[in-house]
Amino acid sequence: MKLLYEGKAKKIYNSDQSDQVIIEFKDDATAFNGLKKDSLDGKGKINLKFTRYFFDLLHSHGIKSHVVSFLDETTLKAKKVDIFQIELVVRNYAAGSICKRLGFEKGIKFSPPMVELFLKDDSLGDPLLCKSHLKYMNLIAEEDLLFIEKQALKINDILIECLDSKGITLVDYKLEFGKAQDGEILLADEISPDNCRFWVKGTMESLDKDVYREDKGDLVQSYGRLLEILGI
Repeated sequence: MKLLYEGKAKKIYNSDQSDQVIIEFKDDATAFNGLKKDSLDGKGKINLKFTRYFFDLLHSHGIKSHVVSFLDETTLKAKKVDIFQIELVVRNYAAGSICKRLGFEKGIKFSPPMVELFLKDDSLGDPLLCKSHLKYMNLIAEEDLLFIEKQALKINDILIECLDSKGITLVDYKLEFGKAQDGEILLADEISPDNCRFWVKGTMESLDKDVYREDKGDLVQSYGRLLEILGI
């Protein structure tokens, strides 16, 4: 296989079909735009388990993703998509950067959920976007933005219902979408504790990458505990 792209958490290879790629989940853990980095044995396998669990759940509710099939413990086959250079962050509770940027008290509930848009560009620090930025930068068509925002909120409802029944609070999470060669917009990337915040219900105990960001314990053990809670 030919390596097409390597990011902080995944490698993307070509496949035997021109409209599909192979995605390998790496064991790397990063934070603060790669300033903190480690390799943690088994992390890639664990994140693929989460992604399979959540993408299968969303698929059962009519949310289409780029996933074609899961190949082994660390790789999947996906449709080739042109990723929008926009990251959507859906926030149900205040945590992380929004507390630092705007002074929200950690744990404050947002009702309805807040949706923020960020430019997908590590070299610029993934800055916050407003609708005027989108227009002048020609990042996405207005109708496509409306579609992915609607999809993000639908995903939020599905995930909250699932996680609440397991005793987990969905604090916030990041989503990426892309457009396939036939023009269909699909959910892409992954859904795992790497790009979500999960708290034990009724507490602010983290079962996500904040464990690594804030040096609060063993990340792989924390992710393993969440796997057990979800019954994965």
